[in-house]
Amino acid sequence: MSMDDMIMACTDIHKRYGELEVLKGITLNIEKGSTKVIIGPSGSGKSTLLRILGLLEEPDKGKVYFEGIDVYSEKVDLNKLRSKIGFVFQEPSLFRHLTALDNVALGLRVVLKLSKEEARKKALETLKMVHLERWADHYPAQLSGGQQQRVGIARALAMDPDIILFDEPTASLDIELTWEVIDVMKELSRQGITMLVVTHEIGFAKEVADWIYFMDHGKIIEENTPQELIYNPKTQRAKTFLSRLLEGT
Repeated sequence: MSMDDMIMACTDIHKRYGELEVLKGITLNIEKGSTKVIIGPSGSGKSTLLRILGLLEEPDKGKVYFEGIDVYSEKVDLNKLRSKIGFVFQEPSLFRHLTALDNVALGLRVVLKLSKEEARKKALETLKMVHLERWADHYPAQLSGGQQQRVGIARALAMDPDIILFDEPTASLDIELTWEVIDVMKELSRQGITMLVVTHEIGFAKEVADWIYFMDHGKIIEENTPQELIYNPKTQRAKTFLSRLLEGT
């Protein structure tokens, strides 16, 4: 694998908050066009890792690479790099006073400096990708949780990011709404959009992921193809965690 194919990578990432060591030496690579999934129990450091890879937090130790750039050792414009990284959080945090269309168009105008007309056109195209063009003029309060999350995905997509990071995008949704979000994510994966997804949705991981990382207590305990990791985990911790998850599917 050449560095040219690598969108994002990190080596030996450590992070602590006071006495609590949250990440204890994480190394992973994300190639262009791949869908990587991170699973693991709550408190294993998954969200912290995602925030570090999204350049929202700096590691205490270790290297973060974005498209071959050693992010923290070279004099780089972090905001410029961040604009190439899409982020979809557990809660979409839409602006309540803006329509779905305006929520998506806002970043295009503020960050990419598109004209009002260009931003609206691009926002509408992106809402079509997540099957929400008919709801473009609705406000968040008029949308279901799944629709709000799809607006959040559209907002990330509209910026033409080189990678999108998803942090438990369906955690606060019921089953039916979960699947409408997952179906959109599957489509994005098929289109070759590079994604790193923290999720408990084993069905999604099984169908879409190229590779799964299992995290526990701040470390990657095991990593493998979905087929191997889900059905033939090597470590007892992964076995126990997956048996609980699979009971619910």
